[in-house]
Amino acid sequence: PHSATIPSVLLVTSSLPGGSHCLGGEIKSHSRSAPQPMSPSDFLDKLMGRTSGYDARIRPNFKGPPVNVTCNIFINSFGSVTETTMDYRVNVFLRQQWNDPRLAYREYPDDSLDLDPSMLDSIWKPDLFFANEKGANFHEVTTDNKLLRIFKNGNVLYSIRLTLILSCPMDLKNFPMDIQTCTMQLESFGYTMNDLIFEWLEEQEAVQVAEGLTLPQFILRDEKDLGYCTKYYNTGKFTCIEVKFHLERQMGYYLIQMYIPSLLIVILSWVSFWINMDAAPARVGLGITTVLTMTTQSAGSRASLPKVSYVKAIDIWMAVCLLFVFAALLEYAAVNFVSRQHKEFMRLRRRQRRQKMEEELIRESRFYFRGYGLGHCLQAKDGAGEGPGIYSPPPPSALLREGETLRKRYVDRAKRIDTISRAVFPFTFLVFNIFYWVVYKVLRSEDIHPVP
Repeated sequence: PHSATIPSVLLVTSSLPGGSHCLGGEIKSHSRSAPQPMSPSDFLDKLMGRTSGYDARIRPNFKGPPVNVTCNIFINSFGSVTETTMDYRVNVFLRQQWNDPRLAYREYPDDSLDLDPSMLDSIWKPDLFFANEKGANFHEVTTDNKLLRIFKNGNVLYSIRLTLILSCPMDLKNFPMDIQTCTMQLESFGYTMNDLIFEWLEEQEAVQVAEGLTLPQFILRDEKDLGYCTKYYNTGKFTCIEVKFHLERQMGYYLIQMYIPSLLIVILSWVSFWINMDAAPARVGLGITTVLTMTTQSAGSRASLPKVSYVKAIDIWMAVCLLFVFAALLEYAAVNFVSRQHKEFMRLRRRQRRQKMEEELIRESRFYFRGYGLGHCLQAKDGAGEGPGIYSPPPPSALLREGETLRKRYVDRAKRIDTISRAVFPFTFLVFNIFYWVVYKVLRSEDIHPVP
């Protein structure tokens, strides 16, 4: 195909002994030319099966040992971890490498060839899919983000850029002090393990992360667990590999937006203990305001979370804070009730005196009825007459002194309740805080996710 052009001039050629030719009167020695390399177009035609009978529908080593496909991923971005839908979004470079003896070559001098992605349809590729995928898309700007490289020994490197939304079931019992484990599963859809086997590249290079990768609420831990998740279906046993990402939640947002405001609301409710018990509008207004604010804060903490059936760490915090605020409001109700008890006591004493007076009148009436006749009984019963032994109420000054003594006694009791509450409420809340943070930040974190 690379022959020289012969001029349109009649040349006389004669054979000479020794293999020499006489060309146009000039004698030249005959020598065999070196083999020329195959042209790129011819080589690609052969490589893509147009001249060699390559069939992309048949896997390498057909009817022979399974094809080993080595995988590795490069994480370009990681984020959008959503608790309500329990998934996460990741942008990766997925790289697969396998050997196809039919694509081995010796005709071309380069050790590897980078081919156009349009040639991917002409060769066999593994049928890899993501088992826990909820959504995915390719990238085509400005061209298809795909790489196809074929090596001299028949190894094929296929790299593709993908954006994936993967399912991540979460355990939110420790929320927002939790550590979540999100998996990525790579599985074969149609080839059983008799035909195809996936495996990870060397552990250090199997999963790589872009330098400077950060997440808004999480820290992506360095350790990543690589493993196998072989699937057994009624159609056969299929190869599957997986990687587990450990995400440690940063609770700075929740401290600023939920924990500190609710803490301040609880402390604000304790101001009621220093307000005079007679200032009922001030103390009731403060108590109701803190209860309503705490209720709104508690509802806001659940707005961005799924409706799970178990209790989360933040639910316990919000419930206890609401309980303390509500208890402060009930404390004033108790104080107000105790401070007014002297009035009830005096009312009861007056009722008892009135009842005792009636009993004395009835007793005296019976006495007069027996001794002097009915008229005196009626007169005494109506209270018009006075006879010996009729009950006489105590003087008003004595009643006033008794009422003042009772009032002072019950007011002192109400003040004592306020005094005790000033110490009991903060101390109890402090004990709860120590217990809460030790359990959820230290004990449970180490128990569920031990630090390696």
